[in-house]
Amino acid sequence: MWLAVALFASLGLVIVLGASSTARYELERSGAPSRRDAVADATAGDPQASTAAPTVAPQQPAAARNSPGSQGSAQPAAVHRPAAQATPAPVPVATHPAGRLTALAPMATGWWLVDGPGAPLAGPFDDEIDAEWAAFALALPETARAVYGAQREDGSVLRRQSPQERAWLEELGRQLDRLPVEWTAFIEDDDALTTLAVDVTAALLEAGLPLHDCDDQDADAPRSGGACLTPHPESGGLVVTWRQHDRMSVQQVRGTEAGDAVQFSMTVAVANVLTQLGFVVEPYGTTGGYLVTPGGR
Repeated sequence: MWLAVALFASLGLVIVLGASSTARYELERSGAPSRRDAVADATAGDPQASTAAPTVAPQQPAAARNSPGSQGSAQPAAVHRPAAQATPAPVPVATHPAGRLTALAPMATGWWLVDGPGAPLAGPFDDEIDAEWAAFALALPETARAVYGAQREDGSVLRRQSPQERAWLEELGRQLDRLPVEWTAFIEDDDALTTLAVDVTAALLEAGLPLHDCDDQDADAPRSGGACLTPHPESGGLVVTWRQHDRMSVQQVRGTEAGDAVQFSMTVAVANVLTQLGFVVEPYGTTGGYLVTPGGR
């Protein structure tokens, strides 16, 4: 009997406690938005309650604060900053519409594609081949040509001697030093015979045929042979022959007949090369030489 009464009393206590907890939870949940709204309304009505970023007033120098004119003035001292140095902009390259390239600083040196005076069409390029390929790829006019030089400030190109041309002239000068002493009397800038000697030497060197050091002016140079040019002022030309290496022409290691045959064959070959390059060539005398005169190259 008492056990049943205790059981029912415990069950009633559990039910009462559960109902009380549920009621408090529902009350708090329904009251939370109201408290948030109340806080928001209070903040909107009070400007001092809003959070603002701190503002730091500019500091005046000590000298300015202590000066007589600064008493009673709340104006901050002006801060003077040095003006930035003006950097000149690079002069753009006026390029052809078919190939607009990057603007470059003045005096850039290299190969350029030009078509008459004025600014280049394109460039600069590292070498002449690159410039010629660019002219083809950009479909530039046929009158466009590659020149070496430096770009002026106004955009035009100042022509200069290319590194390849300087190297070529140095090599040509070494070959001209091999001319025999007979040429000394004719070496003048405006002498037609001197001009012919330079042209013939350049043509042979371009063909891979060097001059022979006939007078042994360079004792350290190998006696490898080459073409011999002898002045012939009476006809306004020069006589060309071929000289083999000392091993064949002097020591005759292959015999006299072989040496003579090689000399004849090489002299004829030199004459044919000069003929192909536009010179007037005809046999001279009985020694197997050829007389070379200027042609309409």
